[in-house]
This record gives sequence, C-alpha cells and structure tokens, in this order.
Amino acid sequence: MTTPNDSSAAGSGSSTGFSHEKIETNNFLMIVLILIVVAIGGAVEIVPLFFQKSTTEPIAGIKPYSALQLAGRDVYLREGCYGCHSQMIRPFRSETLRYGHYSVAGEFVYDHPFQWGSKRTGPDLHRVGGRYSDEWHRIHLNNPRDLVPESNMPAYPWLDKTLVDAQAMPARMRALRRVGVPYSDEEIAAAPKQVEGKTEMEATIAYLQSLGLALK
Repeated sequence: MTTPNDSSAAGSGSSTGFSHEKIETNNFLMIVLILIVVAIGGAVEIVPLFFQKSTTEPIAGIKPYSALQLAGRDVYLREGCYGCHSQMIRPFRSETLRYGHYSVAGEFVYDHPFQWGSKRTGPDLHRVGGRYSDEWHRIHLNNPRDLVPESNMPAYPWLDKTLVDAQAMPARMRALRRVGVPYSDEEIAAAPKQVEGKTEMEATIAYLQSLGLALK
C-alpha cells in the first residue's frame, strides 16, 4: 500500500532523475551549461587581476621598449623564438639559482603579448639581458653551434643581412600606445631615425639585452 508521502517522494525522485537525464543526453544543453560554468569560474579568477597593482603597474625601472628593442621583439615573435624559450622564471629554488629572481607581473605590463610559458627546449631568457656581450649574441644567432656545440637551435644568418623597416615603427608604437604603453609623440616621431640602417640582427640583440634588467 502506497502512502501519500511515498507517492510524493517517488514523484520528486523521478522528476529529479528526468532533469538529470535530460542534461546528460542533450549534447547542446550540456555544452551550454559547461560554457556557463567555465565563464563564471574564469571571471572569478581573472577579473580581480585587473584591479591589483602588482599586475597592472610597472615595477621600478621598467620602461617601454625603445624603437630598436621593439623592432627586435617583433623579429623574436616572427621567428617563433617563444616556441622554445620561456620568459617566466618560477618561484622555486632550482629556478632562481639557475636564472635569477623569479618573474613578476609588473615586469611585463608593456609586453603585448607577454612571453611567459612553460616550453623550454632552450633555456629561459627572462634574465638574459647583460649576461653575454653583443658579439656573443651575434655569433650565437648566426650559428649557435659555434658557441654551444650540442645546441639544436637553428641558425638565423639572414637577420644580419635584413634591415629593419624603419617606416613601420611609428604605426607599431601608436598601436601599443592605444593599449596603454606610454609612448610620447616625440618618441614615435623619432623612431624611424633611431632604427634607420639597423639590421634585424642588431634589433634582436638589443631586445635580448633589455630582458630582465630591473630585477637583476
């Protein structure tokens, strides 16, 4: 004999089961609900970062890249150097002993996009600035095995023969100013002259020599 309470419980259970089954068997509904949950979770983690000074303000000593350094950074990105080299030192003893002070967000507020990552076919480059001479970098980029016989890094000899596109730099710097990099009108106007006659090799070395100097 079924009591009214038993009927109510059975109805409630079947209703809940039907709803759960409906979600699990409806691919579209499941995808929509997953996207909603991921969006809420992501917003909870990401949005607060936009209001933290440690992630939005540059640390002492950080300045926007010069025109030549910026041209070198463009070459760095174009040639896919980030595919093998991270620019993120993690806050672990083994990392800081090898590379130096761990990376902090305030060092990268002018980087669009920043070069943090976990891929390390080659060593981390975040603190490479000033570690080697310009000539060392030139030899290394022309043929890495002249300095590191076991290196599997490709050579980039064409960088020493290709000139930086000086006329493209003002537009590049104006674009960065729109996203918060404080380039002045004077700096933008002077950019073509600063890189005129410079090779992509010189620009890339200038960029590498600028990395990680603020927290050396």
